[in-house]
Amino acid sequence: MSRLPLQAALFDMDGTLVDTERLWWDAVEEVAAGLGRTLTEADQPDVLGRPVEYTAAWLAGITGAPRDGVAADLHREFADRVRTGTVPRPGALELLRALAREGVPTALVTASPRAVADTVLDALGRDLFAVSVTADDTEHTKPAPDPYLAACRALGVDPAACVAVEDTETGVASAEAAGCVVLAVPSLAPIDEAPGRTVRESLESVTPASLRRLVAPDGPVLRVMTWNLWHGGTRVRDHRAKQLKVITETDVDVVGLQETYGTAARELADALGWHHHRAGDNLGIISRHPITARFGDPDVGFYGAAGVRIRTGSGTEVDIWTVHLDCEPYGPYEAAFDGLEAAELTAHEEVRLARLRDCLSRIDGTVPVVVVGDFNSPSHLDRPDVDWPVTRAAEAAGLRDSYREAHPDPVREPGHTWSPVHTEHEDGSGRPEPQDRIDFVLHRGLAVLDSRTHVSGTPRTWPDVEDNDWPSDHAAVITTFAPVTAAQQE
Repeated sequence: MSRLPLQAALFDMDGTLVDTERLWWDAVEEVAAGLGRTLTEADQPDVLGRPVEYTAAWLAGITGAPRDGVAADLHREFADRVRTGTVPRPGALELLRALAREGVPTALVTASPRAVADTVLDALGRDLFAVSVTADDTEHTKPAPDPYLAACRALGVDPAACVAVEDTETGVASAEAAGCVVLAVPSLAPIDEAPGRTVRESLESVTPASLRRLVAPDGPVLRVMTWNLWHGGTRVRDHRAKQLKVITETDVDVVGLQETYGTAARELADALGWHHHRAGDNLGIISRHPITARFGDPDVGFYGAAGVRIRTGSGTEVDIWTVHLDCEPYGPYEAAFDGLEAAELTAHEEVRLARLRDCLSRIDGTVPVVVVGDFNSPSHLDRPDVDWPVTRAAEAAGLRDSYREAHPDPVREPGHTWSPVHTEHEDGSGRPEPQDRIDFVLHRGLAVLDSRTHVSGTPRTWPDVEDNDWPSDHAAVITTFAPVTAAQQE
C-alpha cells in the first residue's frame, strides 16, 4: 500500500483562521435589528458560513427590505468590523507558519468577498498562502464544492490528499462535496464527527504531522484503479508511455485492466517493476504488491473476469477482480435512441448478469475483495427509474459501490466514465452520445477514504484522438481505501 501524502492544507477564513465569524454575526445582527428583526440561534444556518448575497437575500425575504440595500449594509458593517477587529484564532498563525516551513502548500477558501479576504490576507501575511479563492471567484460558493475544487485545481493537487479546515456545517459540506478530508474546528455552532471528518476544539494542538495522519489515518492506504485501455491504447500515439505516466502520476497500487490486447499488463508491469496477471487477450491486473494467488479461467475470452490475491507489506491480503461485461445490447442506447421501457431494458441485461454472477460465485469470502471493471451497464444507484440488475446483483452479494459511497448524490456528482472522447454517436447521425457511469470499483470488507474519476488533460473528441494525452475512451475510476491490518482480517 502507498501512503497518500498531504498535498495541501485548505483553510476557511471566517471563524477558522481569524475570529470574524463573531464579527459577521454581529454585522448581520446589527443590520437585522435595523430592519426590525432580532436574530436567534435558529437563524445561524442562514448566517454562519454563508456569503453576503445569500444572507442578504434571506434577510430581505423575511423583512421585505430591498435585497441590494441589505447586501450593501452587510458589506459595510462587516468590512468596518474586519478592519478594526481582525484577531487570529488560537493556533492559526503557528500552524500556517509550520506548514510553510515544511513546504506544504496552503490555500484560503472563503465565502467572503475578495475585498474582505484581501484585508485578512494583509493581516495574516499573504506569503503564507499560495492561492486564495473567494465568493467572487466561482459561480457557486459554499456549500457547493466549487471553491475547494477551484483551489485544488489552482494548486494542482488531489482533493483526497488535502485537509480542509472549517468551522461551520456549510463549509464542511462544501469541502466534503469536493472530496477533501475535513478538520472541523467549530466557532459558534457545534459540528458532529463523521467518516472522513475530525472535530477539534481549536487549532492549538494541530500540527503538519497531525494533518498528515488525517489523510492516511493509520498508515499506508490502498489505491485501486479500474481502466479500460481501449484497444490496448493503440488509438493514441505513444500510448504505452502515456499509460505509464497516468499510473505513476496517480500513485495507484493496483490496476484492474480491460482491453489489454494481450501484452499490456506484462509490458506495464515490467516497466514499473510491478507484478502482473494476464487472463486471455483482454484482461489483466498489475500490482506493486506481490500476487500470491490467481483466480478464474486464465484463457478467458474477450468478456469475463479474472482475479488475484495480493499481499501488502503489512501482511494484509486483498482479492482483486477485474471484470469486462458484454457491450451489446447497450442499455443507455436503448433508452435514449429506442425509447425502451424499464422492463425491456432490464430484460436485455441477462448476458451481463450471468457473467457477473459467475464471477461473484468464484469470490472467496475470507479476505476483503475489490471488484473493478467495465460493466457496460448503468447503476441502479444512478438511475432509479430502472432497477439495473447487474449492479443490483453485486449489491446483493455484499459489494458496495465505492464511488457512490464517496459521492452519494448522482445529480451533483454523476461520475460519468463513458465517454471523455465520444460526444456524438459514432453512426454519424449527430445524436448526442449518452454519458453514463459504467466503470466501477466495488468492494467488500474495506473502508473508502475517497473515490473519483480520472482523465488526463482535455482529450480531443473522436476521431481526432491520436495526439490525446489520455489514451482511452473511458475515464478511469480510482478509489482510496483505508488500511486494513492483518489482525483485522482474523
